[in-house]
Amino acid sequence: MTPLTFEADNSAHWQALEAALDLAEGGKKFDAARLAALYRGCCEHLALAQARAYPIHLTQRLESLTQRAHRLIYRQHDFGLGRLRQLLLLDFPAAVRAHRWYVLVATLLFVGPLLAAAMATWNDPGFILHLLSADKVRDFDSMYGDASEALGRTRKADTDWQMFGYYIMNNIGIGFQCFGAGIFAGLGTAFFLVFNGLSIGAVGAYLVVSGRGENFLSFVVTHSAFELTAIVLASAAGLRLGHALLAPGELTRLQALKKAASDAVVLVYGFAAMLLVAAGVEAFWSSARWVSPQVKYGVGAACWCLVLAYLAFQGRPATPKKAAHAS
Repeated sequence: MTPLTFEADNSAHWQALEAALDLAEGGKKFDAARLAALYRGCCEHLALAQARAYPIHLTQRLESLTQRAHRLIYRQHDFGLGRLRQLLLLDFPAAVRAHRWYVLVATLLFVGPLLAAAMATWNDPGFILHLLSADKVRDFDSMYGDASEALGRTRKADTDWQMFGYYIMNNIGIGFQCFGAGIFAGLGTAFFLVFNGLSIGAVGAYLVVSGRGENFLSFVVTHSAFELTAIVLASAAGLRLGHALLAPGELTRLQALKKAASDAVVLVYGFAAMLLVAAGVEAFWSSARWVSPQVKYGVGAACWCLVLAYLAFQGRPATPKKAAHAS
């Protein structure tokens, strides 16, 4: 879509928001619900315009509108809760949809190698030794064996809180590794996506073939909805940085990189929050042997549906109902 077409399609929406803001700022009566819906739509338009590197006059107009609306809606002192609510309910899912092509590429780079490694290991369990050392494979056998006191633990820990801290450091490290590696023209991010996909696919298939499938799948099914999705989103943000360096457009590469980092910062906040949730679930729920695998499968399926629905639909502007035609 060209900038002119984008502006023509959405200018009526922006004019409506501007008119509503003029009323509100002038102390006149206005429809707060409609103003909030227009604001959400404008936020999504701004994210799209920034992701597509539309002309500066267009993004500046949208930035001005969203800033005015934000000041009006969140002008009451709420100790940052309003900003956090906006980030989680509006900005983050809108930013994911605005970066959907980067998300799609990241998903393919992750899922493709995962499935390929899983099929290769399913046909020949010894294939995993091409990716992992024998000692590492034995560690996985121990972690998901029936004799383990707690599933999935890579080291001894006295409490679940210690494991929670360990998972936070591990998950956040992987996420920022995938994001930061985008600075190498996106190649570093692509490498970590493919590497993690191959490793996860091979380990999963190996454990299933070796008879530890129920222990492994019941452990990962719930927190993987947050963790794997966050890794893909972190990588999408990294690919955004890499694309800015490869195709800066009319900007210098440094300017393009700064702009891409500014656009991707909402994704960074979002995937970090998802990794924190994943760490909590992994430490306190996934390793719990008192919960039956069937319950974990059900909760895991619900979490996957919740995460995907949240990213796909949360914060979308309401579609105005068409007036009924008189017969």
